Amino acid sequence: MRRFFLLIFLAALVVAGVAGYALLVPAGPRTETFADIAPGMSSMQIATELKQQGIIRSAYVFRGLHEVKGGTLKAGEYRFDHPVRMEEVWDRIRRGDVYTVALTIPEGSNLFDIAARVEEEGLGPKAAFIAAAKQGASLVSDLDPAAPSLEGYLFPDTYRFARHTEPEEMMAAMVRRFREVAQGIGLTADFHRTVTLASLVEKETPMDAERPLVASVFANRMAKKMPLMTDPSVIYAALLDGRYRGTIYQSDLQADSAYNTYRHAGLPPGPICNPGLKSLEAAMHPAQTNYLYFVAAGADPSGQSRFSATLEQHAKDVETYRRAVRNASQPQ
Repeated sequence: MRRFFLLIFLAALVVAGVAGYALLVPAGPRTETFADIAPGMSSMQIATELKQQGIIRSAYVFRGLHEVKGGTLKAGEYRFDHPVRMEEVWDRIRRGDVYTVALTIPEGSNLFDIAARVEEEGLGPKAAFIAAAKQGASLVSDLDPAAPSLEGYLFPDTYRFARHTEPEEMMAAMVRRFREVAQGIGLTADFHRTVTLASLVEKETPMDAERPLVASVFANRMAKKMPLMTDPSVIYAALLDGRYRGTIYQSDLQADSAYNTYRHAGLPPGPICNPGLKSLEAAMHPAQTNYLYFVAAGADPSGQSRFSATLEQHAKDVETYRRAVRNASQPQ
């Protein structure tokens, strides 16, 4: 009988030693390893997944730890790249410290640009994002019932998303950010016109000081019922039709698209990109000028736009621009 109890005692010591080793001694991979915890998985299923990925030494000890600690283990994808104690693994999953990817949206990105970045960062295929953006206008129906898509309302910023995030969730976060910014600058009405105008301004100049001037040109032309004749809208029309070839051709200028501001007066049917804060402010408060023409800064080697009130002066500005281009292209 003494021998039996001695064996039991020794077995208990071994079990305690193994459990203590699994619990207290850091374990896990030394290279990037992911554990994908699906919604609805039991604690034992989670423990088994962690064991299979080499993140913990014992599924049974992990489950026992969870029984003692309590709490809820959260679904998501978790990244491990160095050995840690089991309790740290458990605590990260309890807190929902899931792996996320940074997605940076520059000002002036359109939904095609954003979709390409989403795919580049491994967050999903760009085709799925584009389709969701075109079908998701209901997210802003209270702001802009006429919005043809979410273009214009996917606010430029840096976001962090888990790799399994659905396109709709990503876009909802971007729209929430737009609402925050809009509220902060007092944009509470006329969203469709303001955001559409801001998107044109965003594409025409990278210089904050020029944005109100560009907005004034567009406002003045619309007041006179003159077509806006802005190249970025022509490019966007070609993108929507899947025919953009990297530059504007005569056929693009003649295309019968509502976004073709050479053929159709007034603003296009909706935004052509997602404008930043300064462009939104410029669209809300255009400068008071008599300008009707400008040569965009992005096209001018001098780095500044040239504004004019008459066609005669505009012709001179165009010639100055062309001369600057020729000089810039000559060998130094």
